[in-house]
Amino acid sequence: MTESPLTVSPVFQLGPVVITEPVLATWAIMAVVTIISIVMSRQLSLAPGRMQTALELLVDTIDQQIRDTMQAAPGPYRALIGTLFVFVLIANWCALVPGVTPPTARLETDAALALVVLGAAVFHGLRSRGLAGYLASFAEPSWVMIPLNVVEQITRTFSLVVRLFGNVMSGVFVIGIVLSLAGLLVPIPLMALDLLTGAVQAYIFAVLSMVFIGAAIGEPQPANVKEAKTHE
Repeated sequence: MTESPLTVSPVFQLGPVVITEPVLATWAIMAVVTIISIVMSRQLSLAPGRMQTALELLVDTIDQQIRDTMQAAPGPYRALIGTLFVFVLIANWCALVPGVTPPTARLETDAALALVVLGAAVFHGLRSRGLAGYLASFAEPSWVMIPLNVVEQITRTFSLVVRLFGNVMSGVFVIGIVLSLAGLLVPIPLMALDLLTGAVQAYIFAVLSMVFIGAAIGEPQPANVKEAKTHE
């Protein structure tokens, strides 16, 4: 029977801290991504092999998406957006590992990711506009819009949580139900579809993160546009 996504069973306890399965899966993904990043970054070459070429293609794609979506130079945002995309992608694909529930099928993981995006939007908004300019952006186009703009920040964060959680959790439940009813071989096409869905959801999460951060930093300044063009 598939475990409810609203209940989390503890695996072990470190003093007063209870460690659950989503936490362990998240730590494992972070460790794998960190190790692979360190190994690959130490073996960079002017004559790249297949792995380095794939990595450079991924970075170039993320940079171009940032330019197209945010109309800004990708440098300040590349690490965050790239990390979010890779983490969410691997977390979604954990559904194909027997006995492992994707961390993104848990509300607390998705809420943490959404709060990271919210914090990044506030940080880059302050960095780009300054404190006065960022606070003034809530009064655009008129001061009567301040309550609605504040609510919009909250609903944007909530939408990130609900979108990712709903799509990943539903995929896990469908595969689990079909697997329990039909055996091992029949769900294989659904697993292939789950791979595609996981990639699409990771892409959507990354793009929405760019949109939210881009809205916080406001219209691109001429210097930023010029810098973006020099990187192309």
